[in-house]
Amino acid sequence: MRSADISTAIPPDIRPGLDRLVRGMAAVVSGFGLFIIIFTLTPFLGDIDTANAPADTANIINQVGYLSLALLFGFAILVTVERRHLGRLISPTWIVIFLLAYLSCLQSYDPQAAARGLTLSLVAMLIVVGLIAVPRSERDFVNAGATAVLALVLIDYAALVLLPAKAIHQGVGAEYWHAGFWRGHLIHKNVTAPIFSVIAMFGIYAFRAGARLRGSAIAVLAFIFVAHTGSKTTMGFLPVAILLVLAGRAIGSAAFTISCHVLFTILVGCLTIGTVFSPAFLHITAAILEDYTFTGRDAIWRFGSAAIADHPWLGHGFAGFWLSPVIMGMEANFEENWDVRGIVSGHNTYLDAIITFGLIGGPIIIALLFVKPLFDFAKATRYPANRAFADFCMMVIIFMTYNGMLESFIFNRADPQWLLTALAIFGLGMARHPDFRR
Repeated sequence: MRSADISTAIPPDIRPGLDRLVRGMAAVVSGFGLFIIIFTLTPFLGDIDTANAPADTANIINQVGYLSLALLFGFAILVTVERRHLGRLISPTWIVIFLLAYLSCLQSYDPQAAARGLTLSLVAMLIVVGLIAVPRSERDFVNAGATAVLALVLIDYAALVLLPAKAIHQGVGAEYWHAGFWRGHLIHKNVTAPIFSVIAMFGIYAFRAGARLRGSAIAVLAFIFVAHTGSKTTMGFLPVAILLVLAGRAIGSAAFTISCHVLFTILVGCLTIGTVFSPAFLHITAAILEDYTFTGRDAIWRFGSAAIADHPWLGHGFAGFWLSPVIMGMEANFEENWDVRGIVSGHNTYLDAIITFGLIGGPIIIALLFVKPLFDFAKATRYPANRAFADFCMMVIIFMTYNGMLESFIFNRADPQWLLTALAIFGLGMARHPDFRR
């Protein structure tokens, strides 16, 4: 998909130079977009109390900043993307996803606040669409992205030395046991680990797509960073996601990758949230893992699962359950590992989807976000020019599918986990077209 035709009113002798300028600017915009959705507008916050002013300030920065960025990327899309391809960017999948999400706001205890939070997710999505759509070629996309991501990784490594109190967990607060674990520019190691896992995957993609030196550096440095976050589950999921895709590519079978992924998803689901429903799964998990509660997540899952019955069909609405007045007003249950009154999510994407959207909307949202991309991947790999990018997106989908068993991130405003997942979903939706990069 390529840039809009340069007006015939422009003198022929300057068209080549102007075309090179537009192409270069499009690449820069793309690289900047990839950098900003990972780095965020509020990096290195360190340990924060969301009840205090810094969080309010961060919200204002995000609202104004991402709206401004959305305008920039919207303009870039209109200037660079050919008119015949603009309609393709308006995906029916995403229309359905956000329509269901906005309708769910009506179920929330504060519909207006819920709609505002969801709108920030929609605004940030325009950056995702733009960073994929505006580059004229895969070479432009990879070169700009590799430079931007490598710069980000080097900034985080520099922060370990220059800003250790911000970039490394300290031995203070409720989670003192995280002391020494790397978190980089993000607020928690459980966010840093999956983000740097995706960065490692991008490094592999960049290497395969021609940026070998930068790709190698990104992948190696990102793997090292993940290892120092102390996230054992991430270190387990990361190689699985990479190997499933590369193994399928080696034997030339997308079906192999998809089939193995589906089986592994079922296995991970049974051994995580499945443990709160089945004593047999709990026994198996306890025999495999030392911490079979997943740091007390099982208590959160039991509480969240029981709440589905209160609003089974339409759900509690977007941002309508965790931290709601009903939950915050409950008495503390001292028998559980976590006080659910202070929990911001169910620490399981699929459970939260059902709690939020109900038994009607939840499965539809899950299918569009995590199942439909598998079919897009199968189609995208038919076209040799699209395979490397499709493989990268599939790695992200596979990894985030497993990560979603332990964390919640969909529609989470400008959360890098959500935006990178959205990038992979949207990217596969585009790569299924043979003229994606033409």
